Amino acid sequence: MTLIPNNAMATRSTIMKIKLAVDVTYHQGTARAAGVLFESWADPHPLETLVLELPKVSNYIPGKFYLRELPCLLALVERLAYLPEFVLVDGYVWLTEKRLPGLGQHLYERLEGQVKVIGVAKSPFRNTPAPILLRGKSKRPLYITAAGLSDELAKGLISSMHGEHRIPTLLKLAHTLSKRQ
Repeated sequence: MTLIPNNAMATRSTIMKIKLAVDVTYHQGTARAAGVLFESWADPHPLETLVLELPKVSNYIPGKFYLRELPCLLALVERLAYLPEFVLVDGYVWLTEKRLPGLGQHLYERLEGQVKVIGVAKSPFRNTPAPILLRGKSKRPLYITAAGLSDELAKGLISSMHGEHRIPTLLKLAHTLSKRQ
Protein backbone atom coordinates (compact mmCIF):
# COMPACT_ATOMS: atom_id res chain seq x y z
CA MET A 1 0.00 0.00 0.00
CA THR A 2 1.47 3.35 -1.02
CA LEU A 3 0.54 6.16 1.32
CA ILE A 4 2.76 8.79 -0.24
CA PRO A 5 2.73 8.81 -4.04
CA ASN A 6 5.84 9.88 -5.95
CA ASN A 7 5.49 13.33 -7.54
CA ALA A 8 1.69 13.27 -7.46
CA MET A 9 -1.00 15.18 -5.67
CA ALA A 10 -3.36 12.90 -3.80
CA THR A 11 -6.97 12.18 -4.54
CA ARG A 12 -9.38 12.51 -1.64
CA SER A 13 -11.92 9.78 -2.22
CA THR A 14 -10.89 7.43 0.60
CA ILE A 15 -10.04 7.88 4.27
CA MET A 16 -7.51 5.34 5.52
CA LYS A 17 -7.40 4.10 9.12
CA ILE A 18 -4.02 5.74 9.60
CA LYS A 19 -2.79 8.59 11.73
CA LEU A 20 -0.55 11.49 10.73
CA ALA A 21 1.58 13.33 13.29
CA VAL A 22 2.90 16.65 11.95
CA ASP A 23 5.32 19.39 12.93
CA VAL A 24 6.85 22.42 11.23
CA THR A 25 10.09 24.31 11.87
CA TYR A 26 10.85 27.76 10.43
CA HIS A 27 14.18 29.25 9.43
CA GLN A 28 14.82 32.57 7.63
CA GLY A 29 11.51 32.74 5.75
CA THR A 30 11.45 29.02 4.87
CA ALA A 31 9.84 26.04 6.54
CA ARG A 32 10.44 22.34 6.90
CA ALA A 33 7.23 20.37 7.45
CA ALA A 34 7.38 16.76 8.59
CA GLY A 35 4.75 14.07 8.80
CA VAL A 36 4.85 10.65 10.42
CA LEU A 37 2.24 8.11 9.32
CA PHE A 38 1.31 5.26 11.65
CA GLU A 39 -1.42 2.68 11.96
CA SER A 40 -1.93 1.91 15.66
CA TRP A 41 -1.76 4.31 18.58
CA ALA A 42 0.79 2.02 20.27
CA ASP A 43 3.10 1.77 17.22
CA PRO A 44 6.77 2.42 18.05
CA HIS A 45 7.75 2.90 14.38
CA PRO A 46 6.12 4.80 11.50
CA LEU A 47 4.64 3.28 8.36
CA GLU A 48 6.19 6.12 6.38
CA THR A 49 7.61 9.59 6.90
CA LEU A 50 7.35 12.68 4.77
CA VAL A 51 9.45 15.84 4.83
CA LEU A 52 8.72 18.92 2.72
CA GLU A 53 10.92 21.93 2.26
CA LEU A 54 8.76 25.01 1.76
CA PRO A 55 10.85 27.83 0.28
CA LYS A 56 8.54 30.69 1.26
CA VAL A 57 6.21 31.02 4.24
CA SER A 58 4.23 33.87 5.74
CA ASN A 59 5.62 35.87 8.60
CA TYR A 60 4.33 35.11 12.07
CA ILE A 61 1.44 37.37 13.11
CA PRO A 62 0.79 37.39 16.87
CA GLY A 63 -2.57 35.80 17.62
CA LYS A 64 -2.80 34.33 14.11
CA PHE A 65 -0.24 31.53 14.21
CA TYR A 66 -2.49 29.37 12.02
CA LEU A 67 -1.97 31.70 9.03
CA ARG A 68 1.69 30.66 8.96
CA GLU A 69 1.41 26.98 9.90
CA LEU A 70 -1.81 25.90 8.16
CA PRO A 71 -0.47 26.10 4.57
CA CYS A 72 2.51 23.94 5.62
CA LEU A 73 0.24 21.28 7.13
CA LEU A 74 -2.07 21.31 4.13
CA ALA A 75 0.94 20.82 1.84
CA LEU A 76 1.80 17.64 3.78
CA VAL A 77 -1.75 16.30 3.64
CA GLU A 78 -1.94 17.02 -0.10
CA ARG A 79 1.03 14.68 -0.67
CA LEU A 80 -0.82 11.68 0.75
CA ALA A 81 -2.56 9.19 -1.50
CA TYR A 82 -5.41 8.98 1.04
CA LEU A 83 -6.74 11.14 3.82
CA PRO A 84 -5.73 9.93 7.29
CA GLU A 85 -8.39 9.30 9.91
CA PHE A 86 -6.52 11.54 12.40
CA VAL A 87 -4.00 14.38 12.21
CA LEU A 88 -2.02 15.24 15.36
CA VAL A 89 -0.77 18.82 15.52
CA ASP A 90 1.75 20.45 17.81
CA GLY A 91 -0.53 23.03 19.39
CA TYR A 92 -4.17 23.67 20.17
CA VAL A 93 -7.33 22.83 18.25
CA TRP A 94 -9.32 25.49 20.07
CA LEU A 95 -8.43 28.36 22.38
CA THR A 96 -9.93 29.89 25.53
CA GLU A 97 -13.11 28.87 27.30
CA LYS A 98 -15.02 30.34 24.34
CA ARG A 99 -13.45 27.62 22.14
CA LEU A 100 -12.12 30.05 19.58
CA PRO A 101 -10.53 28.27 16.60
CA GLY A 102 -6.86 27.47 16.94
CA LEU A 103 -4.55 25.85 14.38
CA GLY A 104 -6.21 22.44 14.72
CA GLN A 105 -9.75 23.77 14.24
CA HIS A 106 -8.69 25.67 11.13
CA LEU A 107 -7.14 22.45 9.79
CA TYR A 108 -10.30 20.49 10.65
CA GLU A 109 -12.42 23.01 8.75
CA ARG A 110 -10.11 23.05 5.72
CA LEU A 111 -10.33 19.26 5.61
CA GLU A 112 -14.13 19.67 5.66
CA GLY A 113 -14.51 17.74 8.91
CA GLN A 114 -13.43 14.50 7.20
CA VAL A 115 -10.35 14.09 9.39
CA LYS A 116 -10.30 14.18 13.19
CA VAL A 117 -7.68 16.58 14.56
CA ILE A 118 -5.96 16.28 17.93
CA GLY A 119 -3.90 19.12 19.33
CA VAL A 120 -1.04 18.19 21.64
CA ALA A 121 0.35 21.36 23.22
CA LYS A 122 3.38 21.52 25.49
CA SER A 123 2.47 24.83 27.17
CA PRO A 124 -0.76 26.15 28.67
CA PHE A 125 -2.60 28.84 26.73
CA ARG A 126 -4.41 31.53 28.70
CA ASN A 127 -7.93 30.57 29.74
CA THR A 128 -7.98 27.38 27.67
CA PRO A 129 -9.44 24.58 29.80
CA ALA A 130 -7.78 21.67 28.00
CA PRO A 131 -7.50 18.20 29.56
CA ILE A 132 -4.08 17.73 31.10
CA LEU A 133 -2.08 14.58 30.37
CA LEU A 134 0.95 13.50 32.39
CA ARG A 135 3.00 10.81 30.63
CA GLY A 136 5.85 8.77 31.98
CA LYS A 137 7.60 10.31 34.96
CA SER A 138 7.24 13.85 33.66
CA LYS A 139 5.86 16.53 35.97
CA ARG A 140 5.19 18.74 32.94
CA PRO A 141 1.80 18.04 31.34
CA LEU A 142 0.60 17.97 27.78
CA TYR A 143 -2.61 19.88 26.96
CA ILE A 144 -5.03 18.01 24.69
CA THR A 145 -7.77 19.54 22.52
CA ALA A 146 -9.65 17.98 19.61
CA ALA A 147 -12.07 18.43 16.71
CA GLY A 148 -14.22 15.55 15.48
CA LEU A 149 -14.02 13.74 18.84
CA SER A 150 -14.14 14.72 22.50
CA ASP A 151 -11.10 16.17 24.21
CA GLU A 152 -11.24 13.38 26.80
CA LEU A 153 -11.26 10.65 24.14
CA ALA A 154 -8.35 12.40 22.42
CA LYS A 155 -6.49 12.48 25.75
CA GLY A 156 -6.95 8.71 26.10
CA LEU A 157 -5.64 8.11 22.58
CA ILE A 158 -2.53 10.24 23.13
CA SER A 159 -2.02 8.54 26.50
CA SER A 160 -1.98 5.14 24.75
CA MET A 161 0.76 6.16 22.30
CA HIS A 162 4.12 4.42 22.43
CA GLY A 163 6.89 5.88 24.55
CA GLU A 164 7.75 6.15 28.20
CA HIS A 165 8.47 9.88 28.15
CA ARG A 166 6.34 13.02 28.14
CA ILE A 167 6.21 13.24 24.34
CA PRO A 168 5.03 10.08 22.55
CA THR A 169 7.66 8.45 20.32
CA LEU A 170 6.07 9.27 16.95
CA LEU A 171 5.23 12.87 17.89
CA LYS A 172 8.88 13.29 18.88
CA LEU A 173 9.93 11.81 15.52
CA ALA A 174 7.80 14.34 13.62
CA HIS A 175 9.45 17.12 15.61
CA THR A 176 12.94 15.73 14.99
CA LEU A 177 12.34 15.32 11.23
CA SER A 178 11.13 18.92 10.97
CA LYS A 179 14.37 20.16 12.53
CA ARG A 180 17.03 18.30 10.50
CA GLN A 181 19.09 20.52 8.24
